[in-house]
Amino acid sequence: MNEFRIGIIGGTGGIGRWFAGFFKAQGIPVEVTGRRSGLSLPELASRCRVVIVSVPIAATTAVIREIGPLLPADALLMDFTSLKAEPVREMLAATKAEAVGCHPLFGPDCPSLSGQNVILCPGRGEVWLGRMQALFNEGGARVTVTTPEEHDRMMALTQGLPHLDSLLMGLALREAGVTEERLAAFSTPVFRTRQALAAKVFGPSPDLYAGLLTGNAATAAILEIYARNLERLKELILRKDAAGLAALIRNRASAGHGQE
Repeated sequence: MNEFRIGIIGGTGGIGRWFAGFFKAQGIPVEVTGRRSGLSLPELASRCRVVIVSVPIAATTAVIREIGPLLPADALLMDFTSLKAEPVREMLAATKAEAVGCHPLFGPDCPSLSGQNVILCPGRGEVWLGRMQALFNEGGARVTVTTPEEHDRMMALTQGLPHLDSLLMGLALREAGVTEERLAAFSTPVFRTRQALAAKVFGPSPDLYAGLLTGNAATAAILEIYARNLERLKELILRKDAAGLAALIRNRASAGHGQE
């Protein structure tokens, strides 16, 4: 598996740097390039059979359009973006190379690939898809192969829904006008965990979360379900209908038990 070289655009930070280390540990030569360092894109394309785009969502399309035409048909263009429908569509349009969308479902603080989920979305070709799937499997990952559309639909649930919760919690706490010190005196362990999640969303990377929510076409349907159920809860609580609220919770618990 070491007869080729991998180039990572955005490989100087975050998940790109993590995978540069992973590939090197597998004996695969890696070239990395960042905004201010590394090879130019033409140089990267000429030296690497596999090129991975690992840049922020807002920059992904532009990078794909720039690197795609430089790759030959027997190469692979892959991305690590958290959304898949648009990047895969852009890769198919930008290059004649094989194309695979990839979403590692973990962060750069993860100690190893073992037991981690990795999603692969076939775009064009099967040779490199099989090679990358085998490489991740050998590293201990749990690899799921699915369509870009199904990936985005599932991410609207597993990623978008928690972000919506965190955003609403953070906005509500902001409007409540209670100081952090006062909240801390009344907080429970569960609240502190939820507060930490909200603080991450309201942290230094708001564009990341904004892009994840607004860039996923599947978010609209989940948002409708979310808003409808929030309104339902609001009505029950304002009516002080404890029995109705308990019944709603009970029905959801029963439905969940039945799916296990």
